[in-house]
Amino acid sequence: MLAGPAPASDTAGYTVRAVADRLGIPTATLRSWNRRYAVGPTQARPGKHRLYTEADIALLERMLTLIRDGASPAGAAAAVRGSAVPAGDRAALLEAAFALDSSGTVERIEAHVRAYGVVRTWEELCRPAFADIVARQGVGENCIDIEHLLSWSIAAVMQRVRTAPVVAGHTIVLACTGGETHALPLEVLRAALAEQGTGARMLGADVPTVALAGAMARAAGPVSLLLWSQRESSALTSAVLAGVDAGAQVFVGGPGWDWVTLPAEVTRIGSLAEAVDALS
Repeated sequence: MLAGPAPASDTAGYTVRAVADRLGIPTATLRSWNRRYAVGPTQARPGKHRLYTEADIALLERMLTLIRDGASPAGAAAAVRGSAVPAGDRAALLEAAFALDSSGTVERIEAHVRAYGVVRTWEELCRPAFADIVARQGVGENCIDIEHLLSWSIAAVMQRVRTAPVVAGHTIVLACTGGETHALPLEVLRAALAEQGTGARMLGADVPTVALAGAMARAAGPVSLLLWSQRESSALTSAVLAGVDAGAQVFVGGPGWDWVTLPAEVTRIGSLAEAVDALS
């Protein structure tokens, strides 16, 4: 009579320590990948260690190769499991957006973030999708509702990215200038920083200069301040000078600053990747 599969013996595989030594990565990383991405052993025997097979190790080696080539851990795991979403597939995203399917739009953005990370999702999926919408508006199609739905969906996904703790002794402040309501680029930046383990204090849209001064005064230690302005009318030099006067390292981003003369010590940021590198 069959009594089910026989339990694996303690020698029928490799311990997490042995695999970590073989691959040259920490045991904590292996356990995290097993828990988060289901890459590794699946047997769960009370009181016993989970053992890795040669097949598990082969998947991990492929995953490490993809990560070294620039993939995120989530994306690499999805690829080795055969479930990766196509990079930059904005056709499916726009189909959901034009159907006013907010849940489908969120799901597609979220899947891309899991596979490729925040920066690649913004640069390869979201920005091109916005460009397509603007192009359709340029030939007379009314897509304003679609643009708003896509913006909301991106913000919803970015706000789900776990907030990283602010490092003691160094504070990063992200804020739109007074009168500026386009906070989506800062939502994306906060998420991209958090993805790399860098915490930031997000003040959001339409932040009065006096509020900026208050936020910097509350910080202990050095401050990095990034000010976003989408329009020239909201590119307030008073906000910049508040940061300079507070001794902060000041960065500005957005097209609003293009024609504004800034103090020499202020740094202009031209892309999301550049902002992440500068602040992290």
